[in-house]
Amino acid sequence: MKLIRNTGADRVIDLLRPYLKRGHQLDCVTSAFSLFAFAELREALTVLDRVKMILPPGNDGLTLLGGEGDRAVRNRLQSRWLANQCAKWICDKVDLRRALAAVPQGAAVLRGPSATPEQVVLGSFAFSTEGLGLTPGNPLNLIQASESTTEAAQLAAWFDHQWASIKTQPEARDSFIQTLREIGEHRDPLTLYTLILFHLFGDSGEGLDEERIVKSATGIRNTVVWKKLFKFQRDAVVGAIDKLNRFGGCIIADSVGLGKTFEALAIIKYHELRNDRVLVLVPKRLRDNWALYKANDRRNILAADRFNYDILNHTDLSRDGGLSGDIDLAHVNWGNYDLVVIDESHNFRNKATHKGKESRYDRLMRRIIKEGVKTRVLMLSATPVNNRLADLRNQIAFVTEGDDTALLEHGIASIEAATRKAQTQFNRWLTLDEPEKTPARLVEMLGFDYFTLLDHLTIARSRRHIEKYYGTSETGRFPVRLPPINIKADVDRAGEFRSIRDINLEIRRLNLAAYAPLRYVLPHKQAAYDAKYSIQVRGGEGFFRQVDREESLIHLLRVNVLKRMESAVPSFALTVERQLRDVEATLARIEARAEDIEELDISDVDIDDPAFEPLLVGRKVKVLLSDVDLIRWKQDLIEDRNRLATLLSAAKQVDAARDAKLAALREMIAHKCRNPINPGNRKIIVFTAFADTAEYLYRELAPWAKERLGIESALVTGTGRNQTTLPALRKDLGSILTAFSPRSKERPPELAHEGELDLLIATDCISEGQNLQDCDWLINYDIHWNPVRIIQRFGRIDRIGSPNEVIQLVNFWPNMELEEYINLEQRVSGRMVLLDISATGEENLIEQAAGNSMNDLEYRRKQLLKLQDTVIDLEDLSTGVSITDLTLNDFRIDLARYLRAHPGKLERQPLGAYAITSSIDADMPPGVIFCLRAEGAAADKLRQSDYPLSPYYLVHVGDDGTVLLPYTQAKRILDRLKRLALGRELPDADACARFDKSTRQGEDMRHAQKLLSAAIASIIGKSEERAVASLFSPGGTHALKGDVPGGDDFEVLAFLVVLPRDAQQARNERIEV
Repeated sequence: MKLIRNTGADRVIDLLRPYLKRGHQLDCVTSAFSLFAFAELREALTVLDRVKMILPPGNDGLTLLGGEGDRAVRNRLQSRWLANQCAKWICDKVDLRRALAAVPQGAAVLRGPSATPEQVVLGSFAFSTEGLGLTPGNPLNLIQASESTTEAAQLAAWFDHQWASIKTQPEARDSFIQTLREIGEHRDPLTLYTLILFHLFGDSGEGLDEERIVKSATGIRNTVVWKKLFKFQRDAVVGAIDKLNRFGGCIIADSVGLGKTFEALAIIKYHELRNDRVLVLVPKRLRDNWALYKANDRRNILAADRFNYDILNHTDLSRDGGLSGDIDLAHVNWGNYDLVVIDESHNFRNKATHKGKESRYDRLMRRIIKEGVKTRVLMLSATPVNNRLADLRNQIAFVTEGDDTALLEHGIASIEAATRKAQTQFNRWLTLDEPEKTPARLVEMLGFDYFTLLDHLTIARSRRHIEKYYGTSETGRFPVRLPPINIKADVDRAGEFRSIRDINLEIRRLNLAAYAPLRYVLPHKQAAYDAKYSIQVRGGEGFFRQVDREESLIHLLRVNVLKRMESAVPSFALTVERQLRDVEATLARIEARAEDIEELDISDVDIDDPAFEPLLVGRKVKVLLSDVDLIRWKQDLIEDRNRLATLLSAAKQVDAARDAKLAALREMIAHKCRNPINPGNRKIIVFTAFADTAEYLYRELAPWAKERLGIESALVTGTGRNQTTLPALRKDLGSILTAFSPRSKERPPELAHEGELDLLIATDCISEGQNLQDCDWLINYDIHWNPVRIIQRFGRIDRIGSPNEVIQLVNFWPNMELEEYINLEQRVSGRMVLLDISATGEENLIEQAAGNSMNDLEYRRKQLLKLQDTVIDLEDLSTGVSITDLTLNDFRIDLARYLRAHPGKLERQPLGAYAITSSIDADMPPGVIFCLRAEGAAADKLRQSDYPLSPYYLVHVGDDGTVLLPYTQAKRILDRLKRLALGRELPDADACARFDKSTRQGEDMRHAQKLLSAAIASIIGKSEERAVASLFSPGGTHALKGDVPGGDDFEVLAFLVVLPRDAQQARNERIEV
C-alpha cells in the first residue's frame, strides 16, 4: 500500500480517473457525498457499468452542498441542476445501501469490465471536494492506495463482506433520490420570501443589542419597573431609547392592552438615572394615572423607583400662570427638560392658532423643545397614522425641532414632501373601487419615504404580533373574548316618557341662542368682530371665523344633549336644567339693559371630550348689546326657554323607580354575581361617558349591591368626587383601583384589611393606562361617540397575563335599530361638525378653513355594527392602514405565521435555494433579488459599518447588471419580495418553464452569476468594479468555470429570479384592461 498526500499531482481524483471508463464498475463507502465532487466526475461516472455505494444511516452529515471550501463553486448557482443530474445518475446506475452505524472512513474499489478489482483507495477521505483533493483538506488525513492486484483483491473482499452484511434496502436509494430531488425542485415565491426572512430575523430577536443601548452602568436593570416588563416590552424600551439617542425622538404606538404606560415609565427611569430632568404632558383626565406612580405610597407598586418627573396637563401649555398640581406655571423653567413624554401625542396633530396668539403646539415647540438644553421627545399614541397622514409631520417636528431636512442622511430629503406625497396617494386610494381598496394596495401606493419615516421613529406592535412572534409562555395568554352581550333598554318603565325619536326632534329645534351671541350681531358690525376673534389656520393661509366656531359648538352641544339622553334621564335633566338657567341668565342681562354680554361658560359640556377642546380655548367673546339684533335674539331665547322647560318637566317624571335602563343594569349585575363566568369572580366595571351618570348609578346601585349581593362598590370620575362603600378605604384613585384589582395592582398584604371592591362605576378617566385584569366583566352603560374609546375601555380587562379564562363585554344601546340611531345623530349634529375619527382614541375638530368635508358617520356605522358582534382590535378598526403595516414588524409577523403553518420546512431548505417568478408591474423590473451573508474577513470589515442587518445583505440587481436597490435599502427590497411572493404559494409554472429553457434546466447560470457579481461589488465597493465591468462587455469573461469576483467573501443564502412578463401575459393584461 502507498500513501496518498491528496494535494498537487498526488490526489485521490487523479488516482480514480483512469479507472472511471465505460464498462468499469465502482464500489464506494463514504461518510459524505458532495454534489460538487459529483460535478467534477459527472461525465466519467455516467459511463460506468454499475456503482455500489454505502452511505451513513442518515442524510444530516452528508454535506450534499459541500463545506466552507466550496463557497466559490456554490456561487456558480448550479446546485439545483447538479442535484437533478445526480438523482438521475443514482436512478440509472447506483445500488445504494445505508450502513448500520457511522462510517468511520472511506473506501473506493475500482473494478474492470470483468468485475476484477484493479485499484482500491482507503482512509480518511469521502466523496467530497476535500476528499478528492480538489480543495484543501486536513493535513492529518491518512489515505492509502493498493499497489498490486493482490492488495486490491483483498480490500475488495472486505467491501464485498460489508455489502453482503447489509440487507437490500430499496427504500434507502429512494429516500436519497428524494432528498436530491427536493434540492432540485422549483420553489414557490412565498417559501423563498419567508426563507429570506428566516435568514434575516430567525435568530436575531428584534435585532437590537440590549447591552449596547441600556448600558448596565445606569442601573436600569435593578429597577422595579424594568423587572416588571415582559420581553416584548423590554424590546420596545430598548428600541425607543435607541431611537431617542439616534433621532432625538420616538413614537410608541403599541396596541391597547400591551402596556405602553409601563414602557414609557421604564424609559423615564432610564433618563432619570442619567440625571435627566423629565416632563410628562398628559390629557387632564389621565393626570391621576401618572401621579400615582410618583407617589410615596404603599399602594404604588413602583414606589421604590422614586420617580421624580413633573406632570402638566396638555391645556397648561395655553396658560401663563396659576397652579397645575403643585407646579407654579409662572415660574417653570421650560427650557430645562432633557426628556418630554407626551401621552396621547395625537392631540398635538394640528397647528391651528388664534390670531396673534401662540398655540399649545407652538409653545411646546418653542419653550420646551427648542429653548435651553437638547430635549428628546417620547410620544405615546394609540396610533399616529390616521386618515390624515400629514398629521404625523407635526409630531415628527417635535423630534426634528422643525427642521424639514433633519432626516436627509437617512434617505428622506424632505419630511414635509414625504408626508404630502403620502397624503396624495392616500386620497387616490380613497377613490378606488371597494374591492381594490385594500390595506395591501394602500401600502403599495404610499411611497417608501413615509415607511422609512415611521420605521425610524415608531415602535408599533399589535396584539397578534406579540402572540405570534413572542409567544405567551412568559406573559401568559390573553383571555378568550366572549361575544358581546347587547342590551336595548327602554327609558321609562311606565312607558310615558317620549321616545328618543321625539326627544331628538325637540333637540333639533333648539336654537341654543344663549351660546351664540355673534349669530345676532347686526350685519354692518360683523367685520369688526371677525377681525377681533377669528382663528388663524394653516400658518396664516386662512381664518376660522368665531361665528363658525359658535355654530360648531352649538351642533356639538345638541349631540351632547342627545348623548346624555341615551346615557341616563337624570343626566339629561341636569343638562337641560343648566341650559335653561343659562337662557334665563341671558334674558335677565338683556332685560337689565347691560352694556355688554360676555360669552357664557359652558358648564354642562363633557369637557373631557377633546371634540370640544378647540372650541373652548381662546379669548372670551364680548358683544355690545347695541351691536345686536335684540328682538330676534330675545325671540329665539324665549323659544329655547319654553322647549327646555317642557323637556325638563318630562325628564323629572322619570325617577330611579321608573328608570327601565337602570333596572336592566341592576338585573345584569345580579345575574353576573350569581353566575360568574370565571370561578368566584364577581367583579364588574361599569363605564359611562358622563360623570353625572356615574354619580347617579353609584347613588342607586351601591347601597342595593351591598345589601342584596354583599359586594362593595366605588365611584371614580376624575372630578375629585370619588366614592366608596368601604369605610376604611381612602377615596384617591390609587386606593380605589388597588382595592378593586388587588392582584394586578400587587396590593401589599398589610393593606388587605382595607377590603376588596367588586363593582366599579367609572368615567373615561380610567379608560387608558390602567391594569384592572382581576375583573372579567365590563359594561358600557352608554355608547361613546368614538368606537375607539369602547375598545380602550375593554383594554382595562382584556390584557396579557389575565388570570381569567374568559372575559365579557356588555353594551347598552338605545332601543332602536343601529342604522336609525346613527341617522338620528347625523341629523342632530348637522353638517357643520366634521369630526376626524381615527384609530387614535380622540376626536379632533377638522380645520374648517381647509375645506375638508370628510364625515365620520359611515366609518362609525361600520365599526359600531362590528362591535355588536365581536370585540375588535384597535388595529382592525381603521379602514385605512395600520402603523404595523409600515414597519419591519410586519415581515417578522409574516415569518412567524409561516413557521407556525410549516414547522421545520424553512430549516430544511438548501443553501442557495431560489425561486422563479415573473414581474407583476412596471415598478418591478426583471432581475434577481439576492440574500447574501458576508463571511470571514469581509464580514469583519463590513461589520464596522452602521448597517443594522449585517452580516446579511439584500440586493436587487436588474437584468442589465444595474443595482436597482442597494443593500442599504433592505426595507424596500423586502417590500418588493413581499409583493412578488404574497399569494404565490405554488411555483410559477410558466416562469419556471421559461427559465429552464433559457438556462438548460439550471445548468447555464452565467447570466445569474453576472448579476451576483454586480450585487457583491455593490457591497464591497469600487475594488471589484473593473472586473465586473468586463463581465458586461462584448466578448468579456464568462463566469461559468471561473469564480465570481469576491465570491469567497459571500454566501448566497437564497435568491429570487424575476423574469420579464412574456408577450402573451402582457397581451392578456391589455385585453383585460
